[in-house]
Amino acid sequence: MCSSDLTSCCVEGTRPILLEIQALVCQTAFGIPRRQSSGADLNRINLLMAVLEKRLGLHLGNCDAYVNIAGGMRIVEPAMDLAIAMAVVSSFLNIPVDDRLLALGEVGLSGEVRSVSQIEMRVSEAVKMGYETCVVPRGACERVKNIKGSRIIPVESVRDAIALIRQGASAE
Repeated sequence: MCSSDLTSCCVEGTRPILLEIQALVCQTAFGIPRRQSSGADLNRINLLMAVLEKRLGLHLGNCDAYVNIAGGMRIVEPAMDLAIAMAVVSSFLNIPVDDRLLALGEVGLSGEVRSVSQIEMRVSEAVKMGYETCVVPRGACERVKNIKGSRIIPVESVRDAIALIRQGASAE
């Protein structure tokens, strides 16, 4: 399985910060799969993996999973959920994601993707930094549609976002 990197944007105070999320998912060599996280809450990673398993039918239960927020940052805000889920699935399916793609959104237990605060500022920062495609919750699409310089892809559920990986639409 490949390691996958995906970018998201957190907000510290009033400052948007783009972060690289790395994921590595592989079949476990032992009876009990290992889950490890650096920079993200391990309980949140486990929850997201349970949502992916239940709502998408991915068999992650026998896989080791490692998630890392590059640069040593420690992030707890839910805006990173969608990017983490997409990075995990990208690694699991062994399909790389375009490095000019940014994903934002909170993932709920039923797999829905919810809007996050200050999404306009987050997408604007991504555009300034050269990101060409932004995957955002459908509910936030109206707030970011007028931001020039980026292709906005609205998603209602994590299933929609994962379909982008499977279809290769993120590399367009």
